[in-house]
Amino acid sequence: MSEAAKSPSIAFDAMRERAAWWLVAPSVVLIVVLLVIPTLAIIGLSLTDLDLGNPDWNFIGVQNYVDLASDRTFRISIRNTALYVAIVTPVSVTLGLGAAILIEAGTELRGFFRSAYFLPVVSLIVAMATVWQYLMHPTIGPINLLLNLVGLPSVNFLGSSDVVIYGLAIIGIWQATGFAMVLFLAGLSAIDPQLYQAAEIDGAKSWWDRFWLVTWPILAPTTLFVTTLTMINAVKVFETVTTLTQGGPSKSSEVLLWTIYEEGFIYLHLGSASAMAVVFIAVLLVLIIIQTRTLDKRVHYG
Repeated sequence: MSEAAKSPSIAFDAMRERAAWWLVAPSVVLIVVLLVIPTLAIIGLSLTDLDLGNPDWNFIGVQNYVDLASDRTFRISIRNTALYVAIVTPVSVTLGLGAAILIEAGTELRGFFRSAYFLPVVSLIVAMATVWQYLMHPTIGPINLLLNLVGLPSVNFLGSSDVVIYGLAIIGIWQATGFAMVLFLAGLSAIDPQLYQAAEIDGAKSWWDRFWLVTWPILAPTTLFVTTLTMINAVKVFETVTTLTQGGPSKSSEVLLWTIYEEGFIYLHLGSASAMAVVFIAVLLVLIIIQTRTLDKRVHYG
């Protein structure tokens, strides 16, 4: 091809490249302003002993991170957050999958049940936390009244250090199940019905056999995606703790985000709060990387 013929093509490619950069520029600017710069600022603050309102501060390197290793409250918050995630994630994913299968199998009131299960996701959790506070009340709460009817003792779900994290987990499961259900419904709708017919011909007569032979293998990537998102959302638990327990009693419901909030906005220790926030961001990044690499492996190796 002659140089004269190449020139219009090169000019057109350059024009398309410039147009592409102009199109992505607003998104890049927003990402830098809203994500990159704040993250770098937090990392920078975590290397200082800055206290809000105190003009005197010093660069102390990684000392805040060293102190976190021996911080009893921080260790408690990590343990409580891990326990909360370990309860909420498997239960809500399992219930979400079960609800999605039942809704997809039904023909009547399908839209109603979809809305009913998804309602907790779009509800204002601060307002609903007040409702749960009444439901779990140790004397007049309907949950304890039902327990008493069947001969079981009342449980102080939000006031006992032994069970408060489980009470918060019940609220978390209630909120997360609908989200998992919607994602599983999307995965179920993509399964070709002919696969179930082929499975029946091959001898899969019961719904259990069809589930293990067809539904579960196809839903495996969706399940991984739902599990990871549920874990990330569970790690970010904050509103229910703030509204109902504020970390009590005796720090038994102290979770990571509440500890960060308390350290930064109540005690005004911005340096150590920033170090906790960096640890929190690192936990989220690890979860995201695990999900991404696992999904990539499934795509490349089937």
